[in-house]
Amino acid sequence: MRVKKFVGAVAGLATIGLVAGCSTGGGGAASGDQHVTVWLYPVIADEAAHKEFWDQAIADFEAENEGITVDYEIFPWANRDEALQTAIAANKGPDLVYLVPDQLEAYQNSIEPMDDHLSDEHKSSILENVTESVTLADGMLGAPVLTSAMTLICNQAAFDAAGVKEFPATWDDIVDIAPMFTEAGMHVLHYPATAENTLNMTYYPLLWQAGGEVYSDEGDLAFNGDEGVEALTFLTDLAEAGAIDPDPLTSSVAIEQTGLAQGTTGCTWTNSVIEVEPFWGEENVVVLPPLEAEESIAYGTVGSLAMLKSAQHKDAAGAFAEYVTSADVVKPYLEASGFFSALDTDPIYPAESLLGQVEQYVPNTTVGELASSSRALMGVLSPEIQAALLGQKSPEDALKDAATAAEPLLR
Repeated sequence: MRVKKFVGAVAGLATIGLVAGCSTGGGGAASGDQHVTVWLYPVIADEAAHKEFWDQAIADFEAENEGITVDYEIFPWANRDEALQTAIAANKGPDLVYLVPDQLEAYQNSIEPMDDHLSDEHKSSILENVTESVTLADGMLGAPVLTSAMTLICNQAAFDAAGVKEFPATWDDIVDIAPMFTEAGMHVLHYPATAENTLNMTYYPLLWQAGGEVYSDEGDLAFNGDEGVEALTFLTDLAEAGAIDPDPLTSSVAIEQTGLAQGTTGCTWTNSVIEVEPFWGEENVVVLPPLEAEESIAYGTVGSLAMLKSAQHKDAAGAFAEYVTSADVVKPYLEASGFFSALDTDPIYPAESLLGQVEQYVPNTTVGELASSSRALMGVLSPEIQAALLGQKSPEDALKDAATAAEPLLR
């Protein structure tokens, strides 16, 4: 799994105040000897269902652990880093907080490693690629809650309309079938290129499939190497041939306004089966392995409960983190949110269901390389990739210019 361990500092402290979605559950004010606070975000879209899960999980935990009380708050996704940074600076942070891998890297100076707070049995049950995604120089920085897999999905009806009989497995396959789509007035791929689309779900999977990396083992920029040029050239050649839906290259459009929804685009790896099923119909959603050049690999996020060093009752916080991320307890949370287990356990979804078909590719995923400059780098690289896709720069020049602009981010 392509995860690099870099030492990074906590992001700059924000000056805005804390704004939380004040949704407190699990026993109210501290009444026992040990009190654990948890900050969460709306992973389950249904607010009532989200709150119901945490209320029940906390109540069950407290019933089994006399003397420990747990309180939680649900924060909005927007401005979550500013709120957490402010709390940490004021020494008012939670004991546990839901973080994704690049946040683990950014806050690692404030995070208590989980290695000594999770049982060996629990740690050994975590998928290997998931363990790597939360492990940095200081150790395991989170108790994984969930993971995802952004594999290739194609529209059977679109393939039928284009007269294409075989589904793609490799980049060469995409190139071979692209003319049949364009001749039918359709597009073989959906690729959103505007800045608000994370490169983790757009360009980076191609870079990894080519055998490349965003950063080298030494922490230098590597996306502008031969593999990066190969990945971007794959895209630009398709765009030049009219084989990629042009609207998402320049505009952030709702899926309803794209060729995906209109049935004129064949495949995507930047959307989930949940997103496309209402437009394609379940019978037309074909779940495939990640595309392959040198290797077959896809992006998948990992959400974890991280413990801050400021936690007063670390053993209690660790006990709750292990409990709520255990297979039986977390299962309804995963089912309600459409995510997958971070544990080596029985599948969550029926094998024949769309999510069940995607679930088998969880071991083929990576969160990519982690560095303190990861998010800022995307802000520099994304417009250069877009410029290449629009024919304004060659792939070589676009990546070279991005690397030059990004170099100061490493200092």
